[in-house]
Amino acid sequence: MRRLPIYLLVLASLALFFSASAGANEAPAPNAPFKPDVGTDEGVAIFAGGCFWCVEEAFDQVEGVVSTTSGYTGGHLPDPSYRDVTAETSGHAEAVKVVYKTDQVDYEHLLDTFWHNIDPTDDGGQFCDRGDSYRSEIFYVNDAQKKTAEQSKQALQDDPDAPSPIVTEIVAATTFYPAEEYHQNYYQKNSLRYKFYKNSCRRTATLEKRWGDKAGGPDS
Repeated sequence: MRRLPIYLLVLASLALFFSASAGANEAPAPNAPFKPDVGTDEGVAIFAGGCFWCVEEAFDQVEGVVSTTSGYTGGHLPDPSYRDVTAETSGHAEAVKVVYKTDQVDYEHLLDTFWHNIDPTDDGGQFCDRGDSYRSEIFYVNDAQKKTAEQSKQALQDDPDAPSPIVTEIVAATTFYPAEEYHQNYYQKNSLRYKFYKNSCRRTATLEKRWGDKAGGPDS
């Protein structure tokens, strides 16, 4: 049996290494179904409600929420950057992935928090942030969430005291791309800039106008 020259074996090994590395680093397809990666006693919810800094702050106040992650989802460009998303070229929405303990808080409570932290009548963005990347949207990760979200939306549409018409869409969750690190927990890391932005955007004032004493949700 003839042996391959040593340099051919080295070249073959290098080719396999770089091929495997490229595959490992390849960003997941943007339209792939979302796959929760959490413990058996945890759930995942994904919401888009305009600026993800504000949405993240709202859900961090909910007892039973383990973590929140700002990111991008619902678009067509793999692994988008903040510049891609805000340029309205990727199709993504700014969104927040919420991981929660299912024995401490249920999905209905998270929906209640979501609704009362957005303007569901705005089809052009949220508050001072305009454009499709700032749309409000509920991304369900399973059929149970889809059913619950649809029931929740219908209940609001039937409520004469709720703002209307509600234009927030309910769609299946696809790949969620975490945003750049400087966006994570922005309201804590850059509190003065965050407060200035939130006030100048009149987010709180608009929520109070839309929801009255329910503004901010049950944990505010």
